[in-house]
Amino acid sequence: MPRVTLIPATVDPLTGMQKNAAAKRRVAGYARVSTDKDEQFTSYEAQVDYYTRFIMTHPGWEFVKVYTDEGISGLGTAKREGFNEMIADALAGRIDLIVTKSVSRFARNTVDSLVTIRKLKEKGVEVYFEKENIYSLDSKGELLLTIMASLAQEESRSISENVTWGQRKRFADGKVSLPYKQFLGYERGKNKGDPPVINREQAETVRRIYKMFMNGKTPGAIAKKLTEEKIPTPGGRIVWRDSTVSSILQNEKYRGAALLQKGFTVDFLTKKRKKNEGEVPQYYIEDSHEAIIDPEEWQAVQDEIARRKVIGRAYSGGSVFGAKIICADCGAWYGSKVWHSTDKYKSRIWQCNSKFNRTKPECGTPHLKEKDIQDRFLAVFNRMITDKVAYLAACGKTKAVLTDVSGIDDELNELRGEMDVIEELIRKCVEQNSKETQDQEAFLDRYRGYVKKYEKVQERQQSLLKERAERKAKAAAIDRFAAELQSRDGLLEDFDNEIWLLTVESVTAHRDGSLTFRFYGGAEIVG
Repeated sequence: MPRVTLIPATVDPLTGMQKNAAAKRRVAGYARVSTDKDEQFTSYEAQVDYYTRFIMTHPGWEFVKVYTDEGISGLGTAKREGFNEMIADALAGRIDLIVTKSVSRFARNTVDSLVTIRKLKEKGVEVYFEKENIYSLDSKGELLLTIMASLAQEESRSISENVTWGQRKRFADGKVSLPYKQFLGYERGKNKGDPPVINREQAETVRRIYKMFMNGKTPGAIAKKLTEEKIPTPGGRIVWRDSTVSSILQNEKYRGAALLQKGFTVDFLTKKRKKNEGEVPQYYIEDSHEAIIDPEEWQAVQDEIARRKVIGRAYSGGSVFGAKIICADCGAWYGSKVWHSTDKYKSRIWQCNSKFNRTKPECGTPHLKEKDIQDRFLAVFNRMITDKVAYLAACGKTKAVLTDVSGIDDELNELRGEMDVIEELIRKCVEQNSKETQDQEAFLDRYRGYVKKYEKVQERQQSLLKERAERKAKAAAIDRFAAELQSRDGLLEDFDNEIWLLTVESVTAHRDGSLTFRFYGGAEIVG
């Protein structure tokens, strides 16, 4: 009969350590608080102190370090530097055991939690969750962890949804809140729930930005000027970016209104945000707080931004005349040139940018001096003032034509119906292919045909929406032109950059030296 001798195991299959070894387990703690608010600091410090003493006083444990994260959410692990450093050290063999308060402190994402624990398990590293009294290498550990992590994740989802609901309720009630530490011109009201209050000193900077833009400056040039003058940015920094200036120029809150929920959180786990393109409701509140910029001036800036975007590189930003004067011979823009730049006869003139372009016939239009353009503008504008009743009547007729978009709206409704039909055909086409055996080449031909037709209809829809927006913008420009003309009782004595930008749509320079001024009201006057 065979004799069997038992040879006891000397290595723990879970930890990989010698069972009879006197070596101590290398233990680290992990502490995290989910916000960086002052009231959480005590909790954070208490966690660090507690785990330091807890590990150091435990027999058989060797203290490594307490890894920490402040003001970090537990929903994911990507941005948790302390957590990631700890895992890297553990996988590198520097840690045998990690002690943390609970599953929710470790991670509120089931996937992150289990993937991390399994990686650690492969290296023989254990995690102890004190609140739940769970050791991850225990036979019941992974099942318990799955349950606990899922509960923690659902708790996080509930909190996220409650926060989102609260925000949308405030939006629906018309309550406006700003990121005051990063927002120029406003500060928090005295009481909770009060509308934003104007910061007079910062508001002057905002008004100056709008003024410089309407005087022809680009956001880049404005940013450079503010940086040179060491004016603080919205975040209190010294260097301005053109993107910061552009944001200020386009933010409706400076006109006393608020468009709420411009973006939304797509996934509560990743916190990924997306621009709201109709997926969730938006709330537009007029007169929600005191305006820094007059609404008409704000809208004029938006139209000027749109105009410059269409013009593109042709707009240099050096003058209000940039991308306003057109050559009658070739249709190119007039650009500025400096004559006698080094002597007392220095002057700025404007001429066709294609005048000496050898690939095009030479233009016969003359160069223009800035003073001459200004004087001619004053002459034709004052001519309108003396007969403004007739011009205002013409503005009304032009605006009536532009604002009648019923034909466009009818076609848009038809296109939406057509798109719905094509979408249903595509759905049925795909559904049929999933249920029935059919020739795949024939299926793809039919499917691609539907998609091509849909894209063609969609292209027409976008074209109509663009035309509708352009007509609305022109109607708004006519309103501002008419308001400017109506408000003028006396003749304009000096050239004004802002009046030029508000009233002149374009100027055509002719070969005989004459200029045709086209105004936003539709009037064309030769000067």
